[in-house]
Amino acid sequence: MSRSPVSPARVPVEERLFSLVLALLATENGLTKSEILSTVQGYRQRYEPHGDNSSLERQFERDKDDIRELGVPLETVEAPEASGNNQLLRYRIPKGAYDLPSDVSFSPEELTLLGLAAAVWREGSLSGESRRALMKLRSLGVEADDPVVGYAPRLRVREAAFEPFSQALERHVMVQFPYLKPGESASRQRTVAPLALVQHQGRWHLQGIDQDALESRTFLLSRVVGPVKLTSRVFDPEQYRVGGEAFAERALLELERIWESNVAEIEVTAGTDAATRLGKRYGDAVPVGADGEPVRLTVNFSDSNILADQLASFGPEVLVLAPQELREQVLQRLEAVVDAHAGATSSGAAHSGAADEGAATGERADG
Repeated sequence: MSRSPVSPARVPVEERLFSLVLALLATENGLTKSEILSTVQGYRQRYEPHGDNSSLERQFERDKDDIRELGVPLETVEAPEASGNNQLLRYRIPKGAYDLPSDVSFSPEELTLLGLAAAVWREGSLSGESRRALMKLRSLGVEADDPVVGYAPRLRVREAAFEPFSQALERHVMVQFPYLKPGESASRQRTVAPLALVQHQGRWHLQGIDQDALESRTFLLSRVVGPVKLTSRVFDPEQYRVGGEAFAERALLELERIWESNVAEIEVTAGTDAATRLGKRYGDAVPVGADGEPVRLTVNFSDSNILADQLASFGPEVLVLAPQELREQVLQRLEAVVDAHAGATSSGAAHSGAADEGAATGERADG
């Protein structure tokens, strides 16, 4: 029984344009149309080495106009030995022509913020597809120059699950991983068709189709408590697309809806570590008050368990007023700390009592 071929995955236009700009920055001599269509992310998936690529060429022509409208200085260079041959035209972004204007500079603080923003990209501005494209370009004798390398950050700030999830997204294969939900004592194995990796409020989430529930679910990467397994089960993401909406955009909209619908009222003691840290977390939301004075703060949250962990860590510096569920979650965590310390104190007291009794009877404790 023959199987119909799976159509290439749709690459968002912004990703295709970005990959095109990177490829043209990576070479000083430029690339021919054939080299671009066969190597650059967004074109290579549909490129037919010995077939009809007329529709792909028309897309490339539109993309050239788009990036020029964005201010990218794309140049066309004729081959000296084949003047007038459009197939041998080379396209490039001249070295230095896409640099910042000479009158634009950044302060040390601004450079630090830019560096932290770049930290989101663990291996620089190149996705796995883009790295493979550059390897293929090198095999054609095209060497990457410094501009591409210069995009790479020096920090890694992602959970261990990020990389295998990213690979699964590129390959369109299902993943299996142990996931621990709040309030449960044991993790449960999940099988998911991954559709998007998104960052919301500083935390990474995987949005996909849970194969047990057969419904869309969003998973917090920090709750993945074991290795992520990439299965051999390939799926077509297009079957889950609704009205052409991007998966990442849909996931972010849902997370933002949850964030805005959950509001907590808390009191923070001014001048404390809690006031400082919550002020950084929620911007200008912390009112100014005299040291030691309680000030009221309204905060949004998407996960009450994460917020409860955070607020409980401040101890008496924070008082939860509402909602009641969050208040109870914080109390449970504080009571657990008290119980743990009470157990340790009882054990220490028993040990101390035995030592006192030994001293009173003249016995020694060896070792």
